[in-house]
Amino acid sequence: MRFDLDKAFGIHQYGMVLRAKRAELLANNIANVDTPNFKARDMDFKSALQQAQNGITSAAALRTTHSKHISSGIRVAGMHLDTLYRNPMQPSVDGNTVDSQIEKAEFTSNAVQYQVSVKFLSGLIKSLKTAIKGE
Repeated sequence: MRFDLDKAFGIHQYGMVLRAKRAELLANNIANVDTPNFKARDMDFKSALQQAQNGITSAAALRTTHSKHISSGIRVAGMHLDTLYRNPMQPSVDGNTVDSQIEKAEFTSNAVQYQVSVKFLSGLIKSLKTAIKGE
């Protein structure tokens, strides 16, 4: 009988990678809170997780012809996932759409959910190790 780690880890393996990418996006937003005309970006985590789990690539992904072209999204496990612009509640005069309180709250929530996935996977790995040892 063949053992499949992808099935054992389930959705959490994709969730951790996507949460890490989302943390990068949110940290970039926070770092550019005072940059004129900077547009806050985020990702639809639920949709991205579904795409990653099903192995679906985005049909809206732009094709680049040079390695220095700017991407319209992020790449995760060989797949292209779209990033979205956040609609500001109160845009600033300089065109910046980053609301530092919203970004910090989203970052914190994302970090907590990442830690939950880490705890779950570490427990799963511990139980797999116990099963392999035959204890």
